[in-house]
Amino acid sequence: MTMRQLGGTTILARRVLLGAVGACIGGMIAGGPALAQQPASPDWPTEKCNRYRAAYELILNRQGKTGLSPEFIASHDAFLAANCQARAEVCARSPEEIALANKLTLMAMNRGMSGTFLPFYCRS
Repeated sequence: MTMRQLGGTTILARRVLLGAVGACIGGMIAGGPALAQQPASPDWPTEKCNRYRAAYELILNRQGKTGLSPEFIASHDAFLAANCQARAEVCARSPEEIALANKLTLMAMNRGMSGTFLPFYCRS
């Protein structure tokens, strides 16, 4: 087999390179529909709320609702019902509510959320 020089590169080397590029493009095209069929991941605000909701449920399953006031639970449930996007004023007052808020804060930070996401706020 003879190799002709074309601008410093052999024709054979160019054919090999073009074949490799073609195989890569073909693989991407063939893999495209499979990727398109996968369900889209939720947007970041929804993902944060899902993570937070899971943490809240985990803690409640472990410690229960003893010591949590009806107001605390209602305002927290309203925050979750609004997909964690409504302005929340969940005020932790009792030792149990403060402990729950502290645990949720740590879990939220460990799951990639910022402190501004959290619903805990007391006006007075």
